[in-house]
Amino acid sequence: QVQLVESGGGLVQAGGSLRLSCAASGRTFTSYAMGWFRQALGKEREFVAAISWSGGSRYFADSVKGRFTISRDNAKNTVYLQMNSLKPEDTAVYYCAAGRGSSYYYTPLKYDYWGQGTQVTVSS
Repeated sequence: QVQLVESGGGLVQAGGSLRLSCAASGRTFTSYAMGWFRQALGKEREFVAAISWSGGSRYFADSVKGRFTISRDNAKNTVYLQMNSLKPEDTAVYYCAAGRGSSYYYTPLKYDYWGQGTQVTVSS
């Protein structure tokens, strides 16, 4: 069982930055791939970024490439999403997820555990 708690969301102006954190409980954090998804009001949940269990592979949605980075600190059981050059269209609830399935990183089917989400609002 893995429990995930996101933090770091908030209100920021366009062009600004935020760093989201996702703290995981459990002793098996290092065996999980970690992903970030987001859901804007009235829209479906969409993939943002993911990182393999070792941190050696990273994946990004086209909409955030070059602006967002993902990293993990396995000693702290934490995964981070650094968001730079934020745009109003990045406004959404951001969810952290953990999974060990064989599905592609960009699909929610890969992930077994989800956090409650943190709101990110980017004003124009």
